[in-house]
Amino acid sequence: MSYLVATDGSTESDEAVRYAARQAVAFYETLEIAHVLTPDSELVDGTIILPGEEAAVEAGQGVLESARGVAEEAVDEPITVETQLLTGRPADAITDHAAAESVDAIYVGHRGLSEEREQVVGSVAKSVVDKASVPVTVIR
Repeated sequence: MSYLVATDGSTESDEAVRYAARQAVAFYETLEIAHVLTPDSELVDGTIILPGEEAAVEAGQGVLESARGVAEEAVDEPITVETQLLTGRPADAITDHAAAESVDAIYVGHRGLSEEREQVVGSVAKSVVDKASVPVTVIR
């Protein structure tokens, strides 16, 4: 069994990481932290190019390591943390990964780094709730 928490490095996703870490420790589960890269692609001479690919991967790994630190600081006991860098549309990547890895629960922040502030629940969180086949906890 394992728990999956998605992070984009925002304050809201850090809260989701803290909550998920406490749940994982309480139930002796592994916590998997995922970050989704959504690189902008360009079509150049018939080839798809991902500008800044190395920088995007490096930044994504930085987000994951920061989230690992947040998880470890959130609990007083040892915690097993795995990290995963995913690509694609965030909600699809998260739910597809959760299904492939047979995770037992998904945790997401209610809103991420998006500028959109009009919705009560962010579009990624809402889409994860809609698409997931396991329980999803949205952390506010």
